[in-house]
Amino acid sequence: MYLGLLKLQPSEAGLSEITPTTTTTQVPPPLWLLAEITYKCPLHCVFCYNPLNYAENRKELTTEEWKDVLRQARKLGAAQLGFSGGEPLVRDDLEELIGEAHQLGFYTNLITSGIGLTEERISRMKDLGLDHIQLSFQDSTKEMNDFLSSTKTFDLKNRVAKLIKKYDYPMVLNVVLHRYNLDHIGRIIEMAVEMEVEYLELANTQYYGWGMVNRDQLMPTREQLVRAEATVNEYREKLGNKIKLLFVVPDYFEERPKACMNGWGSVFLAVAADGSALPCHAAKSLPGLQFPNVTETTLKDIWYNSDAFNRYRGYGWMKEPCRTCPDKEKDFGGCRCQAYALTGDAENADPVCSKSAQHGDVKKIVLQAQAPRTEEKPLVYRNDANSMRYAAIPIKEERDKVS
Repeated sequence: MYLGLLKLQPSEAGLSEITPTTTTTQVPPPLWLLAEITYKCPLHCVFCYNPLNYAENRKELTTEEWKDVLRQARKLGAAQLGFSGGEPLVRDDLEELIGEAHQLGFYTNLITSGIGLTEERISRMKDLGLDHIQLSFQDSTKEMNDFLSSTKTFDLKNRVAKLIKKYDYPMVLNVVLHRYNLDHIGRIIEMAVEMEVEYLELANTQYYGWGMVNRDQLMPTREQLVRAEATVNEYREKLGNKIKLLFVVPDYFEERPKACMNGWGSVFLAVAADGSALPCHAAKSLPGLQFPNVTETTLKDIWYNSDAFNRYRGYGWMKEPCRTCPDKEKDFGGCRCQAYALTGDAENADPVCSKSAQHGDVKKIVLQAQAPRTEEKPLVYRNDANSMRYAAIPIKEERDKVS
C-alpha cells in the first residue's frame, strides 16, 4: 500500500528541546492515527512502503484489540483516522472497526486499492459512517497498471471508482509516479476527469520499503519530471476548479528536505498490524529503536514517554548543519529513515538537503538515472516469497546493496 493523501499540517504548538523525560505539557497530542490493520494484500506493487520483511510476522491485532487502540487514540486527542495496510479490505471486520471509529467521533478515511470493495460492503460502510475513500491506480492503461501490481485489476478498479461515485463519496484518486508511467501523466489526468475525480494526487515515488529496493528501476530522469510538471500545470489552467491536482516531486530532486510527518512524534501516530506503535510508517527500518506494542503499553505512555517517540523530537538530537540551521523549524532536519538509508546514521541531516555533506551522493543517484540503459534490471515485486528472502538479509547489508 502507498500512504497517499496523508499530508499532515504542522502543529501550531511548536517543539523545542525535548528529552525522553518529556511531560505532556511539552508535546501536543497526535492528530492523525494510521491503522495498518493488515499487511496482507492481493497486489504486489513495486513501490509499496510496507516493510521488506512483512511476511515474517503474520500476527495481527484482533478486532477487540483494534477497538481498544481506537478508543485510546481518540481519548488521547487523535481526530483523523486512516485505515490502511496492506489492503484493509482483506479484513472482514473492517466494517465493524469503521462503525466503532465513527461512534468515537473520528473522521475516517479508507486508503485502498479497491480490491474487495463490493457494492454490499460500500453500502454497509456508508451506513456505518465512513467519511472518505482514497482509491489507488497504478496507471491509466490496463497493461501498465496490471504490470506494476503483477495482477489483473485495472477493470476491477474502474468498477470500484463507479461505486465510490454512486455512494456519493468525494472521488479521491492516488497514482504513484515513476520512470514507467511518468510520461503517461496527461492520460492519467484525462482518466481522472472521465471518472469525475475531485482530487488527484500524483505522488512521485518516495524511496522506502519496496520502492528503495526498486529505486534504480523506478527513478525518473529530470527531463521526465520537468515535462510531467509542465503537463500538470497546463491541466491546472485548463481544468480550473473542476479537479484539484497535487503533484509531489520525489525528494531526491529537491534542494531542501520535506518536513517529514511535520516532525517526528509531532502529529502522526501509526499502529502496525502486529500492534507496534510507530512515529512514521517506515520507522521500523531504523536500528537501535525498540517500538512499543499496544498490547503491552498504553498509547498515552507510548506517545509521551517512550524512547522511540522521543528520540528525534525537537532539536536536541540534531547534528550540524541542522542544529544551527534556521530552517530546522520548517523541515525538522528532514526524514530520519531517509537519512539512515542513505548515510547509515539516522541523526545526520537528510542528504536531499544541499547543506548536507552527503548531498553529493544523492546528486550522483539522480545523475545515474539520466544515463542510457543497456539493459533493464527486473523489478522486485512485493510478495511473500520476496519478503521472506529479504527478511534473511541484515539491515546494513541491504542498505549497502541498494545505496
